[in-house]
Amino acid sequence: MPYIGYWQLMKAVDKYVVYDDVNFIKRGWANRNNILLNGEPYMFSVALSGASQNKLFNEIDIIDDFGKLKKTLYYAYNKAPYYEKTMQLLDEIFEYHDKNLARFLYHSFFVILNYLDVQTELIMSSSVDKDNSLKGQSKILDICSVLQADRYINAIGGQELYNHDEFAQNGIELKFLHPNIVSYQQYKHEFVPNLSIIDMMMFNGKERTKKLLNEYTLV
Repeated sequence: MPYIGYWQLMKAVDKYVVYDDVNFIKRGWANRNNILLNGEPYMFSVALSGASQNKLFNEIDIIDDFGKLKKTLYYAYNKAPYYEKTMQLLDEIFEYHDKNLARFLYHSFFVILNYLDVQTELIMSSSVDKDNSLKGQSKILDICSVLQADRYINAIGGQELYNHDEFAQNGIELKFLHPNIVSYQQYKHEFVPNLSIIDMMMFNGKERTKKLLNEYTLV
């Protein structure tokens, strides 16, 4: 349930590759994020089995029953205007039968994108016939080649990882997505930005969230 920037990225592209066959990032964001609790950011996490930086994302399982998280979400958002509808979506995600981390995340993306009327095709990187001996930028370029991409868009944090000239030499335009600063009412608290998309949907509902997905700049 990443922050809005990743959902904007998913909407901005025709095909979004879910990077499931790379090493798990310990203390990363795959199984945790921030919501608003009592006016402050509060980090929730999802319990995993065998999580290790020596394993791929698709080699790790979720062992959480989501009971604690659901209680936390109730205390945090039960008075939010779109609590009931958002919890319906989250329950659909929580109850998904496949607890493999990569496939669980893939399904969660699908559920939220479908709700927000985003038609982007989701692709597991493990299903792409690429050269797995490659690393970093070279591997990304190979994936782009296999998928016949003429433009690659990455989150703004990837600016130091990728080189415009090398992408251009491969016939690919490189862009980075920078979310615009947007704010919305979070009860009567001072606005806290960059929380999980859960927070945005709780306070804005479907239509307003759809509009906020367009609030970004490509650089």
